[in-house]
Formats: sequence, structure tokens, C-alpha cells
Amino acid sequence: MSSLINFMMIGTNDLEKSAKFYDAIFVPLGIIKASTTERHIGYAQKNNPEETQFYICKPFNKEQATNGNGTMIALLADTNEAVDKFHTIALENGGTDEGSPGIRYDGNYYAYIRDPDGNKICARCNSN
Repeated sequence: MSSLINFMMIGTNDLEKSAKFYDAIFVPLGIIKASTTERHIGYAQKNNPEETQFYICKPFNKEQATNGNGTMIALLADTNEAVDKFHTIALENGGTDEGSPGIRYDGNYYAYIRDPDGNKICARCNSN
């Protein structure tokens, strides 16, 4: 097994609004839109567009999408500047601040945001 995670999926109540948000914040992380249906949108790394690893979707059970308390998705960035841009773009596109960019307890560089649906997303650049 080469990876612990196959893909991530988070729910949204407004697919169009969520797509606009993620399209913007994923630019500095090198993540692109790879697939679109009426129920979900998939994203992949720019250098591996055929391997979708992150989805935003309308819940399968057709109930309201909610975020999990204590749930967070952390994405890798190549540089501290990419983390900064991720954070800035998130706030400019309807996200909220959950932790400004900076070095954390483990010596790595992080920024934390919540998307318009309240999902907590982190960008991290390894400094070690």
C-alpha cells in the first residue's frame, strides 16, 4: 500500500458556491478540478489529473450537509508562500480564519480556514 488515504469527500449544500471557493483556494497548492457531475466535483494534483483525491459533493442521502466537530483535512503545500496564498484566497472567497499562517508546535508552517459550509481545511508546508 503506497498511501493511507485513497480520497477525501466533504459535503456541501451549494455545489456551485463550494466549487468557486475550492477552485480559488486550490490554485496555490497546485490542485485542479478533474471531474464534474450534477452531484459532485473532484479535484486532483495538477501533475496527476487522472487521480482524483478530493471531492465536494451533495450528500448521498439527500439530507443537509454538516461539518464534523474535530474533523479537519490537511493539504500539503510546496512553500510557505503557497500556504499564505491559500489562507488569503480562502478569506477573500467566503472562508473564515481558523488560524493564521505561521510555524506551529512541530516546526512546520500551517494555515487553517473553514470553507463556506464550515468544513475545516488546513494547508501545511513541511519545514523539517
